Amino acid sequence: MKRVLVLAAWLVAGWCQAQAPYPLAKPISIVVPFTPGGTTDRVARDLADAMRKPLGAAVVVDNAAGAGGSIGANKVAKAVPDGYTLLLHHIGMATMPALVRNMPFKVEADFEYLGLINEVPMTLVSKSSLQGQSYKDLSVWIAQHKGHINLGHAGVGSASHLCGLLFQNAIHTDMTTVPYKGTAPAMTDLIGGQIDLMCDQTTNTSAQIEAKKVKVFAVTTLKRLDTPLFKEVPTLQEAGLKGFEVTIWHGLYAPKGTPPAVLAKLNGALKAALKDPEFIKKQESLGAMVVTDKRAEPAEHKRFVAAEIVKWTPVIKAAGVYAD
Repeated sequence: MKRVLVLAAWLVAGWCQAQAPYPLAKPISIVVPFTPGGTTDRVARDLADAMRKPLGAAVVVDNAAGAGGSIGANKVAKAVPDGYTLLLHHIGMATMPALVRNMPFKVEADFEYLGLINEVPMTLVSKSSLQGQSYKDLSVWIAQHKGHINLGHAGVGSASHLCGLLFQNAIHTDMTTVPYKGTAPAMTDLIGGQIDLMCDQTTNTSAQIEAKKVKVFAVTTLKRLDTPLFKEVPTLQEAGLKGFEVTIWHGLYAPKGTPPAVLAKLNGALKAALKDPEFIKKQESLGAMVVTDKRAEPAEHKRFVAAEIVKWTPVIKAAGVYAD
């Protein structure tokens, strides 16, 4: 009899929880598929702070790094679709299908898309001793040094690696790519002149450009950046590489099958966070641009990622690189 009563109580508690409005008095976890301290981790922590009030619940960050970001993503793909386990990922959502072999989930089929969060521009920079100041000067230098150019990046599948691959494709010039374990050692060697070029996020290059430790030749957005440091720096599109655009974006996802009412609540909280002055200020301090267009809506976010997959898959496959 006692067991029957315990079972009945458990069933009633479960039913009540199912009927209760989301979220309940338990934390919502945002999984970051990278180690603490990086740009994606900072974006997640800033977003968690901004979403707490509109959700009326605690929001915590859970770091689950490894395998080019696929371990953390798989954790969310396989989680219970109840709105309490979310994924915050960057451009890796579009590059993992080509970069990660034997991936245990499908980017377009195994997630509910909640909205795009921000974009971080990239910069094409060189060692300070490289001759010239304009992109035209750089083009001449590249033509003169074909076969002897070292292009550094922060590791296979990193933002700097992807940008460098696309740049080489766009100018039809192969360079010796030099992988590092992170941006910091790559930047150290660029400053020291051990490598010639690098394409990396403004979050990683602005301080070195301002200190004149490296030279900047172009930005990778379609329009010039409206900031004191970059407003005179041309875009690669201006320089003749039509349609060249690379930004490192971040988006928010839930497991496939999460109830529509829960998804609506989460998307509403995300859009409220994107308008939060404190969140915007924090993102601007990272060199990131908060999304203000329709990509903050689930359907447009999904269309955007699908287009990014189409863009990056042939570039990665042609290079024959893998993140596993």
